[in-house]
Amino acid sequence: MRGDYQEGGDLFSYVSLEQRIPKRHPIRKMRKLMDEALANLDPVFNEIYAEDGRPSIPPERLIRASLLQVIYSIRSERQLMEQLDYNPRVSLVCGPEC
Repeated sequence: MRGDYQEGGDLFSYVSLEQRIPKRHPIRKMRKLMDEALANLDPVFNEIYAEDGRPSIPPERLIRASLLQVIYSIRSERQLMEQLDYNPRVSLVCGPEC
């Protein structure tokens, strides 16, 4: 079963990720390109994932995380998870709960 992304409010943050990243930062353009490409893949993901079973990590998030790992030359998944904790640019693209 394909999991889905659920937007949640940040419990202890008074400034959103959108406000932390400058409007003209290149990561915003990259996020827009990823959004468009992944929107085109949405029907494919719907077709290959089962309707029942335990929800998975949304494939879109896995792809975003993999792309960010390559772009920022992050050498391991452990380091990627660390980046998600303290780098707002990575969190903006991948999502705060990635």
